[in-house]
Amino acid sequence: MLSDFGVILLFIVAAFAFIAIVLFVARLLRPNRPNVEKNSTYESGEEPVGNANVQFNIRFYVVALVFVLFDVELAFLFPWATVFGQERLIRETGGLWGWFALAEAFLFVVILALGLAYVWAKGYLDWVKPQPKLPTIETKVPTHLYEQVNERYKR
Repeated sequence: MLSDFGVILLFIVAAFAFIAIVLFVARLLRPNRPNVEKNSTYESGEEPVGNANVQFNIRFYVVALVFVLFDVELAFLFPWATVFGQERLIRETGGLWGWFALAEAFLFVVILALGLAYVWAKGYLDWVKPQPKLPTIETKVPTHLYEQVNERYKR
C-alpha cells in the first residue's frame, strides 16, 4: 500500500510520462519540411534589422503593467456577479443585499476609474515616439571615409 506521499509521487511521475509520450507522438506525426523562410526570424511581419540588443521605451512596460492591473481587477467582477444574483440572499435581507452588492460593485468600478484617470493624467498612456540620440564623437577622420567603409560592407 502506498503512503500519501507515494500517491503524489506516482501522480507526478505519471504526469511527466504523459507529457513525454504526447511530445514523442506529436514529433512522429508532425510534418518536418524546413526551408529558408521557416527558419528565418519573424518580427511581426517586419524584416529584422540591426542588433537585437536595443533599449525599449519604458512605456512598453508601463502600458503592459496598466493593462494587467485593470485586466486582473476586472476579473474580480465575475465572482461578484455570481454572488450578486443569489435569490436566497436577496429574499432573506428583504432586498438590501441587492442594493449593497450593487453599491459595492459601483464603488469598485469608481476606484478603477480613478486609477485609470490618474494614469491618464500622469501621461503614462501617451504614446510618444522618442527621438533617437545620435552619438557625437569628435574625430580627425572625415565622415566621408566612414561612409565609404559603410557602403563597402553593406549587404
